[in-house]
Amino acid sequence: MYFICRCFIFKSEYSQAISFSCRYIILENKNHLTVVKSNKVIEASYLLSLSEQRVLLACIAQIDSMSELTEQYQFEVSASEIVDLVGLDNFSNAYRDLKKAAEKLYDRSVTIDDPDPENPKIAQRKTRWISSIDYIPREGKLVLSFASGIIPYISKLSKEFTKYKLKHVARFESIYSIRLYELLVQWSSTGEREIEVEWLKNQFQVSNKYSRLGDLKRRVIEPAIAEINEHSNLWVKYGQRKSGRTVTHFQFLFGVKDQPKQRKKLTDEEINRLAKPGETSGSRYFCESLFWASQPKQAAKT
Repeated sequence: MYFICRCFIFKSEYSQAISFSCRYIILENKNHLTVVKSNKVIEASYLLSLSEQRVLLACIAQIDSMSELTEQYQFEVSASEIVDLVGLDNFSNAYRDLKKAAEKLYDRSVTIDDPDPENPKIAQRKTRWISSIDYIPREGKLVLSFASGIIPYISKLSKEFTKYKLKHVARFESIYSIRLYELLVQWSSTGEREIEVEWLKNQFQVSNKYSRLGDLKRRVIEPAIAEINEHSNLWVKYGQRKSGRTVTHFQFLFGVKDQPKQRKKLTDEEINRLAKPGETSGSRYFCESLFWASQPKQAAKT
């Protein structure tokens, strides 16, 4: 399930809400919606359901990460465009599921390690994700505000952040797929990342759930990798590193999948060279087709 956000700001001296135009880019430009988070949040410890993660991401994707955000900003979350965004077949319980996800999200918290570089004495910070929820049941909408503690990690970001297109995680069904995808995208410049097993279990909050490595791989790592390979823009492979006889680290190798090759626009000189004697530039379509038919096919990666 996915939700769409509209962002508002309310000023205390006015009763009328001022609406921002970011709401109107959802349907027309949904492929360009970008999630931006501080690396501190990417590596934070928390556990959210799939619906809760989607509520957050749909709102975060509407934030201008370079601008300042305050608790006065509110995000209108609607279930009415779920089908368009992720292609769900059943829309009948959309508002009920949205409300349930938001109510659980209200009680959720996130633990951020070393939260303030300017104050190294602080080892951890625990904060809520959202501070308030307003209900509009007749319109199938909720209005959410981010908690003040999380705002510095999702807005006014100039360094040490991770960003990705919302569409690349829209079809994930495992609650761990988004988390693992973010940890990989964070290291996209290297194409590989080694993650300590115990650290990952703690950050995903599954230490007490999957004590056996085989269960962790079968229930968390492998389903997440399968979904990333199927639905996102990345391909991923993984291995493991041992210390003695104990597996201590997962090793991930990943990269961006092959993109469709852009069609080259031929120059008039190239068209004339391909055209038969006596033909004019009206043969452009034929010549371009001939040009592309002559290009060697690129072998697919296995």
